Amino acid sequence: MPERESRPESLPGGPVPPGAPPGAPSGAPPDGGSQPEPHPGATAYRQSRFRLPPGATDILVIRHGESEAAYMDRPFPLRDGHADPELSENGREQAERLAERLAKAPIDAIYVTSLRRTMQTAAPLAERLGLTPQVEPDLREVHLGEWEAGRFRKMVADNHPIAERMWAEERWDVIPGAEPAEVFAARTGGAIKRIAAAHPDQRVAVVVHGGVIAVLLAMASGSRPFAFLGADNASISRLVITPERWILRLYNDTAHLEP
Repeated sequence: MPERESRPESLPGGPVPPGAPPGAPSGAPPDGGSQPEPHPGATAYRQSRFRLPPGATDILVIRHGESEAAYMDRPFPLRDGHADPELSENGREQAERLAERLAKAPIDAIYVTSLRRTMQTAAPLAERLGLTPQVEPDLREVHLGEWEAGRFRKMVADNHPIAERMWAEERWDVIPGAEPAEVFAARTGGAIKRIAAAHPDQRVAVVVHGGVIAVLLAMASGSRPFAFLGADNASISRLVITPERWILRLYNDTAHLEP
């Protein structure tokens, strides 16, 4: 079985059991001593930790850092019809903290979308790991039709009737001209399958968007479409991808962003 399958479940910078010695498994005595055997001679059946199935791909699904504020008199530039703001100053700080968190993580490849906020978020991590991010255009954010260029934020803030319907029906395509839900799911799901096929028995980081995280995790869990909408900027979620199934292992980890 590949060595990678024995990785600890937590990512670098995650919580450590109080008083436990370095490398101690969960539930070990704080002093590292042995526990008495309660049933001498009997077979013990212990709980075990999750291990990656052979051939699986471990994908860290990262939301980009906070982007620039939207102003109606200064629309965001568009790239292939999608709003393409840069990171804000806070977003750049979030990207640095993300890089510090994952600098020692065994990551074999980094993917970004065609939108620059993902590239700017990935840049500090890529530099630390010595990796060149690969662009996967099909992981770009859902297309918001007439509400692109930053208008979506205003319509949501104003509780526009169409925005209220969008939340109620959990569909982006109630917005005029927006991408159909089925098309969005097919292109993002297809991109993840291609990445997984290219990286069996490896860990990959993909820096994507809030809507993309929502649809991927909904497909993995069978949840409502918007159940995972709202991942924080620069948060880490985790999917394990096999040819047979997708396994959701983590959602919205922001330990690296805490004061």
